[in-house]
Amino acid sequence: MRRHFQLPADDTEYLENCGLQWETVTENNVRGVVIYGSPVPAGYNVTTVDIYLRIVNGYPDTQIDMAYIYPLLARSDGRGIRAVVTCNFDGKVWQQWSRHRTGANPWRQGLDNIESHLILVEDWLKRELGKG
Repeated sequence: MRRHFQLPADDTEYLENCGLQWETVTENNVRGVVIYGSPVPAGYNVTTVDIYLRIVNGYPDTQIDMAYIYPLLARSDGRGIRAVVTCNFDGKVWQQWSRHRTGANPWRQGLDNIESHLILVEDWLKRELGKG
């Protein structure tokens, strides 16, 4: 597995313990963590996806924003998913989920990390299925 850059110890420990393969990848000065084979809730066209999180300069003090999904997700009921576009990273076309933290749920410097962001991603995937 590639380790192009080092993550904070709490992120590395979490990722090592989550049971999924993961890599840190740098491409064209963009750093990302790629997590392979993450399960998604029933109701999508696939049961597992790869998740790419862009790690910006200043992380962990600077927040992780959005999530990138491969392969492209579609709802099994045929309804569209709003606020998604595609982008390229690491030789794949990823589905960018344009979901952001709010004033009610801000990034908490010193507390939030990859684990807490992935909890949000799971919530986004579940909530999307409840939209009409």
